[in-house]
Amino acid sequence: MEQYFEIIKQCPLFADIDDRDLDSLLGCLSATRHEFQKGSFLFRAGDKAVVGIVLAGGVHIIQEDFWGNRAILAHVEPGGLFGESFSCAETDRLPVSVVATDKSEILMIDYRKIITTCPNSCAFHTNLIKNMMRILAQKNVMLTRKMEVLSMRTTREKLIAYLSAQAIMQKESAFDVPFSRQELADYLCVDRSALSRELGRMQEEGILRFDKRHFDLIQQG
Repeated sequence: MEQYFEIIKQCPLFADIDDRDLDSLLGCLSATRHEFQKGSFLFRAGDKAVVGIVLAGGVHIIQEDFWGNRAILAHVEPGGLFGESFSCAETDRLPVSVVATDKSEILMIDYRKIITTCPNSCAFHTNLIKNMMRILAQKNVMLTRKMEVLSMRTTREKLIAYLSAQAIMQKESAFDVPFSRQELADYLCVDRSALSRELGRMQEEGILRFDKRHFDLIQQG
């Protein structure tokens, strides 16, 4: 597991955990590594809630309706965590699915051992619980921001809100997004054709430039 330590340390769950304690901590959490091919489901809605950390590749958290229409709720990259909210809420079954966007490696951990006091009285377990509380609070903030984007009435308004938030987060006017065109439409809950048309108009109007997943926002006047 040591070859993954640099990625694992990027996960906010392990903030302020000494490198020397990391191997013991992963043992306490019954951590196991799993591999998934691109497009394969790690879990489907209705499966038991779990906590995972992306070691390589990436995953989408998705929700599908009865007819198979898909909405992307979130994208998780290496070092990112997923499933913690449902697990900590003791949700019996996942209301969402998790699908690999590339060939991926995932570290699965036992969430019950995160939120309960370690029987071995590990000194670092207090930090682990504090980190989990911080993560849950940050996820609530992120969810609120996404709701603000989705509450916009038009495709253009949603695009502007999303791309502006990405530029602010990445502190650059030029940046890449983790979504293909269809995935971006699914994330914003809009029609792909309408999304492509609006992007074309915005480029013609000098609001932005784009090429596949790369966007460059242009300062106005």
